[in-house]
Amino acid sequence: MKFSNDYIGESDILMGLIKGEERAFSELYVKYSGAIYAKILQLTKCEETSKEILQDLFLKVWEKRDYIDTSRSFKAYLYTIAKNLMYDHFRKVARDKVLSDYLIQAAVAHYQHGEESGVYFERLDYINHAIDQLPAVRKQVFTLCKIEGKSYEEIASLLQISTSTISDHIVKANRAIKKYLETHGDVAATLFVWALSDSL
Repeated sequence: MKFSNDYIGESDILMGLIKGEERAFSELYVKYSGAIYAKILQLTKCEETSKEILQDLFLKVWEKRDYIDTSRSFKAYLYTIAKNLMYDHFRKVARDKVLSDYLIQAAVAHYQHGEESGVYFERLDYINHAIDQLPAVRKQVFTLCKIEGKSYEEIASLLQISTSTISDHIVKANRAIKKYLETHGDVAATLFVWALSDSL
């Protein structure tokens, strides 16, 4: 790619970015976004997620432009941010998996432990009541995703809504359930609350 006539080279265009020039930002975006997106997509296997991570990456570049060191590789700088965002993404996925697994294990335990069933029922009752407080569509999205284990793409196809809308429902459902359990639940729900807390 050739920079516009106003920029001699990448260090010059980076100086433009640091000064807040949107044109400089756009040129860097055009130059690097394609390759970075392809790498992110290779790892996430999800176009919507990859686009969100790429958007977050360049948002961080713009917000932190004053701290860019023009003597260092800008490409390496971008990939470092991308790597950190990917770590955050997969940590969140892992925590969501913990949350989902806990719900399933609690349900199974309720049916498998005879004399202890009252304890598990009480735990499930708190969780189920928290889920029941959610608006209808949000409850449906949360149940499909967290309990039935369906992907965002599967839910989007089933409910005819976008994956970004699904993500918004999940985030808000997590917050509402966590808040409910913190004020109404007992020690038995602690693990569930813990699983939610770091995924927000």
